[in-house]
Amino acid sequence: MQNRGFPLPRCKVELLKNTDSGLFCELGNFFIDPWKPVKRAVITHAHSDHSRWGMSHYLAHEQSKSVMNLRLGKDISLDTVSYGQVISVQGVRVSFHPAGHIPGSSQIRLEYKGRVEVVSGDYKLAEDGLSEAFEPVGCHSFVSECTFGLPIYQWEDQQAVFAKINGWWAENAANGRCSVLFAYALGKAQRIIRHLDTSIGPTWVHGAIWNTNEALRADGLDLPVVEKVSDSTPKDAYRKALIIAPPSALGTPWLKRFAPFRTGIGSGWMNIRGAKRRRAADAGFVLSDHADWRGLNEAIAATGAEEVLLTHGFTDSYARYLCEQGINASVLATHFVGEATEPMDQ
Repeated sequence: MQNRGFPLPRCKVELLKNTDSGLFCELGNFFIDPWKPVKRAVITHAHSDHSRWGMSHYLAHEQSKSVMNLRLGKDISLDTVSYGQVISVQGVRVSFHPAGHIPGSSQIRLEYKGRVEVVSGDYKLAEDGLSEAFEPVGCHSFVSECTFGLPIYQWEDQQAVFAKINGWWAENAANGRCSVLFAYALGKAQRIIRHLDTSIGPTWVHGAIWNTNEALRADGLDLPVVEKVSDSTPKDAYRKALIIAPPSALGTPWLKRFAPFRTGIGSGWMNIRGAKRRRAADAGFVLSDHADWRGLNEAIAATGAEEVLLTHGFTDSYARYLCEQGINASVLATHFVGEATEPMDQ
């Protein structure tokens, strides 16, 4: 992996500071992924812990537009930009660069008088066939997540994971059972849809995923066509089908229409033995939209950053590790905790 713009000259100007409302660029008078209502918010991606309701004005990547309208309302004040497009905000050069996390996910690059700081949001390095691939951006300071910042988290090649998902589905279908796979409605569900073996049977999705699919299509994402689960659909139609649903549907009466069925979960947390049992699922598949241990280390090295600030995840232990490697790393206390209401979605 090549980085961009490295090495960079030293610069004493600091562009970001942590506040009660989130990361604030005082020179540009805007926040990045604020967690309290502010006047101007720059958004890394449309997941709910980064894109929150109540901001007077939003700036996001163009592929986040319709999803943000779906989640936050069509009447929000929202401007969008493309990757690499540079805009000047009170003298601060701001640009969005691919983060590889979900469609539209971005790293935010800030530049002022030679100083470059990058807020990565959430990211992964593995190309998923859905999102724009992660682009390393050279900088002086890099704000990085470390959701899976322990050596035990090392992902298997995604083709092997999807082979397991398709094999599980095929086995259930051969036994006359429906397969219900729980995956986050934005990003992971679409990633799964892209890699299914549709010769096994039909695919149906929960209404929340169907609505998200339609929003992403409106912003130019090419997705396979799937059906929406409906009360009017005959029960027999689901017998050999794969149903993709958000984790919030697990254990709810909504599932009864699919009986007999087997359940599975796609999440990075399935890497830990026992996670599947704690979630009362029949199968677990290690599939994450976040960087694993190797990905985090590779991404940070590629930035050439003099300073690394760590947010949600194993921040303390990962900061110690990076310091032992000679990297100036510290913990940045934030409210970013992943998809907090559904922690399996990572």
